Amino acid sequence: MEIKVLGPGCKKCNTLHDATQKAIEELNIEATITKVDDMMKILSYGVMSTPALVVNEKVLFSGKVPSVSEIKELIKSL
Repeated sequence: MEIKVLGPGCKKCNTLHDATQKAIEELNIEATITKVDDMMKILSYGVMSTPALVVNEKVLFSGKVPSVSEIKELIKSL
């Protein structure tokens, strides 16, 4: 599974990265988490509000930091 956290490196972006890492650990699945801070790449996903979470090239949400349990539910639903 390939996961990307989109954002310019702000506090919310870092919080989303950490929460996503924790969700992956709790789900006990293998995934690669990458931070994407290049604005052109972020815009290429159609994201206008950061942070955003992309899993396997699908934008799951943007503009907020969900809880670890919300992230787990989103990932399990794929």
